[in-house]
Amino acid sequence: MPIKACIFDAYGTLFDLASATARCPDIPEPQRAALNALWRDKQLQYTWLRALQGRYADFHQVTAEALDFALESLNLASPQRHAALMALFETLHAFPEVPQMLRILRQAGLKTAILSNGTPAMLASSISSAGLEGLFDEVLSVDPLRTYKTDRRVYQYALDRLGLAADEISFQSSNGWDAHAAADFGMRVVWCNRYGQRRERLPGQPAHEVTTLAALPAWLGLNTS
Repeated sequence: MPIKACIFDAYGTLFDLASATARCPDIPEPQRAALNALWRDKQLQYTWLRALQGRYADFHQVTAEALDFALESLNLASPQRHAALMALFETLHAFPEVPQMLRILRQAGLKTAILSNGTPAMLASSISSAGLEGLFDEVLSVDPLRTYKTDRRVYQYALDRLGLAADEISFQSSNGWDAHAAADFGMRVVWCNRYGQRRERLPGQPAHEVTTLAALPAWLGLNTS
């Protein structure tokens, strides 16, 4: 089947997670990388653990609780830092190649969508701050499902909303676990391996691997000139 739509994970794929800590002057430079990594690790862990427990809390709450843990662990805890970083997380920068890449896809007649753990409000805020308004046909949050990736219901939700079969979709994620899960579900997956990670030992195999989304249109056979 020909590809009819490109679905993107949001955090780490379209939006640069490091852009929050990088813009917070209250975080000492030597600790920014450690804070960013621990915050992200706990954020993901809490989504998976809450899904397993059946104790859903939305991504804003999960992100705030993960930040609490990370700041306390690095002896950086303060209400002011917490508030500043949460505000910055909702206005993340897009990776530099993202706007033009999306325009190329849309000019070629492909549908574009986001499928994310983020809440609708968080996604809308980051899309606006990154200047990506009008570049998506659908912005899909897990909120109506009250679970998180890699629950198969999340990927089915995207198919239902777009009215397409799994093999008509190219799914892009920088998260290896997400890329493998979408591939196992039946989507054609491009793993945007921005950070040179090793492949996960999980079901499903991404069809293609890139280091930047600028390579996506060419892989899809689109004219990028």
